[in-house]
Amino acid sequence: MVPGVAVSTPSQAASITDSHDDPAPQRFELAQAQSSGQPAGGATASGLPGGASSLNETYKDWRATCAQQGNQKRCVLSQVQAQQNGQRVLAIELDAPNGNTVSGTLVLPFGLALDSGVTFQIDDKPAMQPLRFRTCVPAGCLVSVTFEAPMLVALRAGTGLKVRAVADGGGATPFSISLQGFAAALDRMAVLSR
Repeated sequence: MVPGVAVSTPSQAASITDSHDDPAPQRFELAQAQSSGQPAGGATASGLPGGASSLNETYKDWRATCAQQGNQKRCVLSQVQAQQNGQRVLAIELDAPNGNTVSGTLVLPFGLALDSGVTFQIDDKPAMQPLRFRTCVPAGCLVSVTFEAPMLVALRAGTGLKVRAVADGGGATPFSISLQGFAAALDRMAVLSR
């Protein structure tokens, strides 16, 4: 077991809370983009409000974060869920909207059957096709996600995004991502990333 990552079980689900105290919920993605000099989700910047070099705003269960380096700006939308002991259960980081598309990374814990992938379901709507895991790193196992216009409309109107994976032993392993504040945070990201 790697520190900071935990497998969610039904008994643990009641103790899972959203973690708003981590200023950079998925530092590994942001750090990779910054160290390579490539603006992973950002365009040429017109600056952040008040001349700030970074910005971190919370919209219910979602966080909008922007970092300015020189004339490049990267903004991401994220949610991190952790157990009461601080162990991260899942994290999702989405780049600023690019037209009608938002893409990013979902980080899930170790102990999952990677070949089974993960499925998403908004509220009680039909589940989407499974997505494959991209790789596993010390922070957890990564799934690349892309949400296009119809999915973004549903996410904005929804209350929860159900994520289903399969444990290595074959049992279902459900996760739930709150959509409270998603629409407001996404709108703010669109403004900040200009």
